[in-house]
Amino acid sequence: MHESLKGIVLAGGTGSRLYPLTKVTNKHLLPVGRYPMIYHPLMRLREAGIERVAVVTSPEHMGDVVNLLGSGRALGLDLTYRVQDKPGGIAQALGLCENFAGGKPFLVALGDNILEDNLVKEIEVFRNQKRGARILLKEVPDPERYGVPRFEGDRIVEITEKPNRPASKFAVTGLYFYDAQVFDFIRT
Repeated sequence: MHESLKGIVLAGGTGSRLYPLTKVTNKHLLPVGRYPMIYHPLMRLREAGIERVAVVTSPEHMGDVVNLLGSGRALGLDLTYRVQDKPGGIAQALGLCENFAGGKPFLVALGDNILEDNLVKEIEVFRNQKRGARILLKEVPDPERYGVPRFEGDRIVEITEKPNRPASKFAVTGLYFYDAQVFDFIRT
C-alpha cells in the first residue's frame, strides 16, 4: 500500500474577472452550485484519499478562508495554511509549501477549478512514473482562453497563459503532480 499523497490547493489571485463580486470576498469562496468554489477541488482530493492538504491564499483573504474551512475536519481533511504575501504566481505559492510536502510527491489543484473526474486513476499513473511531474490537460475548442502547453515530442516544454496563437488545442486543467525535485527548479 502506498503512502497517501499530500495535496496543495492554491487559492490566491485577485479574481479581477469576477469583480465586483470579489470586492467583498475571495473568488474561491464564491458559490458554485451548492458549495463555495474551493470545496470542489478539496472534495475531489478527499475522494481520491488525499486528506492532508495545504491551502495557500493571500493575507487579505486568509481570515475568510480559515473561517470557512477551519481545521478541515468537517470535510474529512486535515488542513494547513500558507500565506502568499504578494501575488507571485504558482511557482512562488508552491515554494511556500516545501516543508509541508516533506520531500515526497504531492498533488496541486487550483482552488478555482471544477474537476470533473475522480483522481484515483491519475494518482496511480503518477505513482507508476516514479519521478518528475505530470500535468493534466484537456483538449478544448478555444485554447486561447486557458493556459496552453507547447510540446516537444510527448513532453511539455512551456505553458503560456491565454496565448493569442495557441501552440496546441490543449488546456491546462489546473491539476498538477510533482515530486520534490520541483522545489529545486523553483529556487533557480
